[in-house]
Amino acid sequence: MTEFTVGPGTRVTLHFALKLDNGDVVDSTFGGEPATFEVGDGNLLEGFERALFGMVSGARETLVIKPENGFGQHNPQNVQEIPRSEFDPSIEMSEGLMLAFADAQNTELPGVVTSFDEEVVQIDFNHPLSGREIHFEVEILDVAPVTTH
Repeated sequence: MTEFTVGPGTRVTLHFALKLDNGDVVDSTFGGEPATFEVGDGNLLEGFERALFGMVSGARETLVIKPENGFGQHNPQNVQEIPRSEFDPSIEMSEGLMLAFADAQNTELPGVVTSFDEEVVQIDFNHPLSGREIHFEVEILDVAPVTTH
């Protein structure tokens, strides 16, 4: 039997955990159902996929994913001030509050309140994990060729 390695044209089943430098777990499948994806299908960020290339079934590693290969660098231009008057007065503002906005294509865009006063609300539209190194713990359960039906 041929042992397949993670790369283009493969379907991968794995357990993973995303952790911050301080050890906080952001997401994990350990203790639950494993995740399955096809390399290049968009279910896993490209930088995370590439870090898995060459791994085989049974491999277990913790990889450090740099911001530029993960959720991107924090972009100060993605922090915007919006007049407080544009928000429904019933919204109880608090730092860290996540709100949904619509972009120009009417796609939902999440933003996090970073500060506010009576005049303006500062919203950060960066991904909450942007600018952070992610410790990507993986256990490869299966690597198989993608088959077309």
